[in-house]
Amino acid sequence: MSLHLSIGPLVSLIAGILILIMPKLLNVIVALYLIVIGVLGLMGMHTLRL
Repeated sequence: MSLHLSIGPLVSLIAGILILIMPKLLNVIVALYLIVIGVLGLMGMHTLRL
């Protein structure tokens, strides 16, 4: 059995949980998510799998 996780959905899930727990962090979480996805896209790691 093999388990493959993509970075995008994993980061989205963590961000969503944090926003539900602490809604005041919404701006910070969205900004960090966009930065991480942007950097991964620029580095050609958009298909990075764990």
